[in-house]
Amino acid sequence: MPEAVLQRAAAEMLDWEGSGMSVMEMSHRGKEFGAICRQAEADIRDLLAVPEQFHILFMQGGGLGENAIVPMNLSRGTSADFVVTGSWSAKSQKEAQRYCKVNIAATNAADQHTRLPDPSTWQLSGNASYVHICSNETINGVEFQEIPDLAALGCQAPLVMDFSSHVASRPVDWRHVGLAFGGAQKNLGPAGLTIVIVRDDLLGHALEICPSAFNYKTVADNQSMYNTPPTWGIYIAGLTFQWLRQQTEGALTGVAAMEARNIAKARLLYDFIDGSAFYDNKVDAACRSRMNVPFFLRDEGRNDAFLAGAREAGLLQLKGHKSLGGMRASIYNAMPLAGVQALVSYMREFERSHA
Repeated sequence: MPEAVLQRAAAEMLDWEGSGMSVMEMSHRGKEFGAICRQAEADIRDLLAVPEQFHILFMQGGGLGENAIVPMNLSRGTSADFVVTGSWSAKSQKEAQRYCKVNIAATNAADQHTRLPDPSTWQLSGNASYVHICSNETINGVEFQEIPDLAALGCQAPLVMDFSSHVASRPVDWRHVGLAFGGAQKNLGPAGLTIVIVRDDLLGHALEICPSAFNYKTVADNQSMYNTPPTWGIYIAGLTFQWLRQQTEGALTGVAAMEARNIAKARLLYDFIDGSAFYDNKVDAACRSRMNVPFFLRDEGRNDAFLAGAREAGLLQLKGHKSLGGMRASIYNAMPLAGVQALVSYMREFERSHA
């Protein structure tokens, strides 16, 4: 979370803009929270340049919840294509099997999820209700550098994109997207809020078993107020949207500025790892994530010492995911360049003293 957002939230904790209430005490149908929600929606639409034909929904359940909610709304009980490029897309296709037939159009499992299958090699089924990708795999550290153009592949199905872990870190080409969803907790706000951005023509096709609170058309028709929304999460996300809109990098602003900043942060870390004989990153350079950088000590017997020293240096949560091991640096939007510089400085010193 950006420090400026946390400071403002702290200042408004007991009294939001003279209302005499904390946001957590407000009625979600009151005029105060209504203003907060409308502003948040307007800000994210502007920030991500979301076209008018897309609805912005504030929901709950996270990315794992959407793994069920998407097929309940879009599959029409038929089939869906999945491109499995890591742990999260694997979870998505497994969950979707409960609601429709699943075709794995491509997978990088044979490469241990270290590269992305070229879209020209995807075996799309031709009759899928949608095609699902996870555009950034947090655990494996692979990221689509461009959103695939399904139309160029001769596919008319809408693209569904799980962009939980790199939303607002780079622009989105909405011409190639039918629906994008993401938990807010990486780049946009606290855990508990899910953002769904869905094209108008994809509404109104939910399966009969779909709960009404998860029916995209119902949520859209009620401006995300059909059930009580995660009010605190929306408020904090709204502050984050404002913070993001204010960011500059040279002549760039907003998401464009964040992208330039994220490129610089990732390049600094990857360049150091690539130039070291002590550390290793196994991901193909063409699809390395800007947000999540997994790396390994070539002598993994030094892992515990590395983590202990990192904690003493104020560098936290560097242990890699249990399914992959090693280390992982997550350098989301709110992480400043100085944080990556501090990590590289520590890694250089640890290498010097242990090589």
